[in-house]
Amino acid sequence: MPPAPSTAHAPADPDAARPALRVADLRLAFGGLRALDGVSFDVRRGAITALIGPNGAGKTTAFNVVSGLLRADSGEVTFEGRPIAGLPPERIAALGLTRSFQIARGFPKLSVFEHLMVYGPRQPGERWLASLVGSTAARRHEARLAEGALAVARRLRLERVIDHRVGELSGGQKKLLEIGRALMAEPTTILLDEPAAGVNPTLAEEIGDHLRAIVAEGRTILLVEHDMALVERISDHVVVMAAGRRLAEGAFEAVRDDPAVQDAYLGARR
Repeated sequence: MPPAPSTAHAPADPDAARPALRVADLRLAFGGLRALDGVSFDVRRGAITALIGPNGAGKTTAFNVVSGLLRADSGEVTFEGRPIAGLPPERIAALGLTRSFQIARGFPKLSVFEHLMVYGPRQPGERWLASLVGSTAARRHEARLAEGALAVARRLRLERVIDHRVGELSGGQKKLLEIGRALMAEPTTILLDEPAAGVNPTLAEEIGDHLRAIVAEGRTILLVEHDMALVERISDHVVVMAAGRRLAEGAFEAVRDDPAVQDAYLGARR
């Protein structure tokens, strides 16, 4: 019997070690204000990375550059090994990188179900010919989107308001719907801008549980968040920004105890 082939020198999976997202030396100025001043960081695949820092640190500006809403003056953004800096938001989303917003955006007159359906990917029914003919493929795809919307609503505990108009939802429900909207796009990586801002501690804990479950399914999350209790509980890695730059990074406990972070983030060393 021939010996079993050796796996000692089998090539490693190149994707396993490569970050899902890499931000390198981003610079962006608004007049005389340097919003981003050479910020660089990696987002590890299959993990929750928290981007924290004081107000004005450049966190949301970095999000806007990564997601295509702003164009940096210089620097690179690489998603799954592909340069994406300067691509329009819809192209970036189509590659599997989507985001939420701090202020939940939605169509206030649509129901929760209709709102989720709008953000489903690859909708053949939107093509003019398919719309006119009413193709079987379009109907089947729309049925799959409907199943997906119901599943997202159930997992986020929005099924009891699924027929309510978005404008009638509470602030916390709108936060959950923002996460659902992102999930409907079937992304591999999600950018979340303050997903727990303005919600009560119980809902913040629930949101944290949802985010850990999303990552357990193999997705990657980068979030901006000011709720340090939530960041400590759910994050795998923390990047601290100040004045448009990366100030520190590491486990939550390490950056929390860093004197430079305490000076910049808390305003005084404690």
